[in-house]
This record gives sequence, C-alpha cells and structure tokens, in this order.
Amino acid sequence: MAGPLSHIRVLDLTRVLAGPWAAQNLADLGAEVIKVERRGKGDDSRAFGPPWLKDASGKDTTESGYFLSANRGKKSITVDIAKPEGADIVRELAARADVLLENYKVGDLARYKLAYADLQPVNPKLVYCSITGFGQTGPYRDRPGYDFMVQGMGGFMSVTGERDNKPGGGPQRAGVPIVDIMTGMYATIAICAALAHRERGGAGQYIDMALLDTLVGILANQGANYLVTGEPPGRIGNTHPNIVPYQTLKTADGDIILACGNDNLFVKFCEVADCRGLAQDARFSTNSARVTHRDALDDLLAGIMVKRTTSDWVAALEAAGVPCGPINNIKQVFADPQVIARGMRIELPHPAAGVAPLVTSPMHFSGTPLEHKTPPPLLGQHTDEILRDVLKRDAAAIAKLKADEVI
Repeated sequence: MAGPLSHIRVLDLTRVLAGPWAAQNLADLGAEVIKVERRGKGDDSRAFGPPWLKDASGKDTTESGYFLSANRGKKSITVDIAKPEGADIVRELAARADVLLENYKVGDLARYKLAYADLQPVNPKLVYCSITGFGQTGPYRDRPGYDFMVQGMGGFMSVTGERDNKPGGGPQRAGVPIVDIMTGMYATIAICAALAHRERGGAGQYIDMALLDTLVGILANQGANYLVTGEPPGRIGNTHPNIVPYQTLKTADGDIILACGNDNLFVKFCEVADCRGLAQDARFSTNSARVTHRDALDDLLAGIMVKRTTSDWVAALEAAGVPCGPINNIKQVFADPQVIARGMRIELPHPAAGVAPLVTSPMHFSGTPLEHKTPPPLLGQHTDEILRDVLKRDAAAIAKLKADEVI
C-alpha cells in the first residue's frame, strides 16, 4: 500500500480545522482514518458555506468548500456517543486503532468513558491526542479557544498589519486560520513521534496540544527579538524586522516582493536597478545599517521601483539571481506553471458532485509515494462498512442501531 503510515488506523473525533487537519495529514501519509461524526449534522464545518461544491450540472451540493479542505482520504461514520451503545462503538473502534484524535472540551469525553484514562487500559498501544484552545492545565483550561481569538491573545496580531501611523494601520489577522493549521501540523509531528517511540518497544501515550501554545511556539524570530531585548516588537506591515529590503514595493503597474536576504543580493539589486551608489552608501552598505536607516532607504526605493512594471522587474531581477516575485491572487496561484508542474491541484471522484477539485498534499516521498484515492466523505457514508468490516456487526445488529438512532 502507498504511504509510510499505511499500517496505521486513526480514529478522528475532531471537528472544524486543527484536529481534522492533523487527521488529514495522517490520511495523506496512508493511514486509514475513520472520522466519527454526529448523527444528522456531522462536523460543524459541513455547514460553513457558501461556497459549496457544485455537481455536474453546476448546482450547489451540501458539501462546503471548508469541509473539503481538511477531510480528504477519510471514512465517515455517524454515532451518537451520548447513548451507551454509541459510546461502546467508539470504544470498540479505539481498541482497534493506533491513534485517537479529539478536540472536545477538557474532560468532556470522560462523561462517556472515552477519555485517555478509560481507553489506555483497553489499548495500551493507543496514541491519544487531545487538541484544545489552552491545554489540559492552567487557568484557561476550561475556556473555549478559536483561531481568531488566539491570534490576538498570542501576540500574532500585534506584529501583523500595517504600522499604526500608516494608512490602514492596526492589528490584522492572517488570511488563513494559521493557528488551527499549525496546531494540526504540530499534532501530526507529535503523533508520528509517538508512533516511532511505540515502534521501538514503547507504549502508547497521551499528547496534549493547545492552540495558544502553538502560536507562542511559532512567534519564532519575533518572540526571540522580544526575549533578547525586553521590548515587544510592533507591526511593520509588509517589511521584515531584521532584514532590509525584504518587503513589498510599488511598481509602475502593481506590486512586487523584493527579498534581499544578504548584502551580496543588495549589491546585485542595485546593479539591476542602476543605483549602484546605494550599495556604497554607509547608511545602506550592510544589512544592519539598512535596518537602522530603513525609512530613508524605503523613500529611495519607492522612487526607483515605480519606473518599471512588475513583469519587467521580475524578469530582470530573476536573471540576476535576486529573489523577487509578484503578489498573485489564488486564481493566479493555481494557474502558475510551477504549481501546475508540481501537481498541487487534483480531482477525485465524488459521490455527490461527480468530481471534487482538491489541493494535494505537499509531501513527496521517493520510497513510499502518496496516493489520493478517497475524497472527503459524505456524512455517514461509511457507517455500515465500518461496523461490518471493522467491528464485525451483522446486518441485523446494524439495522437495530439505526432503528435506535445510535448511528
């Protein structure tokens, strides 16, 4: 089977994005992922539309684009865990799983005897990952957590957005739910590490992931800048706190990103831009000097860059080896020849739409290449299959569960 995790079964009890993103990563890596959803409604993100996936005639289906983004490669089973028979089904699946992912409120699953303490004795090899807003400990542990609010609480919005003294200045969130996505990525890494530990003879274990922890962890150079100075960095728009020029600039017909990551690249830029004197100017000859005299250089660059179009600048700078690029909209991204060459858009057969356009995984393996065969599932699409093939329930037992509104 394709994928390095093709021997792994994952039970996904998560909703919306951070948890589903982690489970989707595991599915991309070849794991069998069973998504447990509520009867009738399913994952909250199924209702996060429009936009909706369209069928062959161009009409909206009930499948949201949001749900499609984080659930490829999974099977869906609907279960009412509030009923003892429903909790039993999840418990039986957990006994046969390698990984369980959940993002319920702290302590919530203990009500159904589905907490790690309940399942670990049944399956000592289980890797159990909980994702919450603030973690299992601390004064905020019982608070709900959402990407947007954590972007604010975790300092991200204090360093994102235009400077307060500029037009449009003020705090700004990221254009994608970066906290959810990065929490999902860290959860994926943690799960793979726990599986590697288990493969070396260790037991399963509990993983405690939190949105706020993740955001503090990815403050990266901005966090370090504060820790070494004691001064919180502020918003500086589309510029870099430690490298100049590393920013957007206006051209004759649009905008360009110029990324001179070292002094040599700045010299090359000045040659292309016919402003060699800037590279010899003591205010700009080194990166540290350029950071100090950022505003003066910005004014000079503004007058230089507007003399040519974006495409002219990109062609000339690329030829000289100076990193640069246009600012594409998402339509342009998917039309970009590099994105096309890398096969980042795929289409999979879909039971409601005929075909579903999806983004593929960016992970590429030489020995265990990934294969995408399963589209995001319809709600409860695989309920009978999972009960029959995994839990060995017969047709009569499945019919009774349906009649009792357990599944």
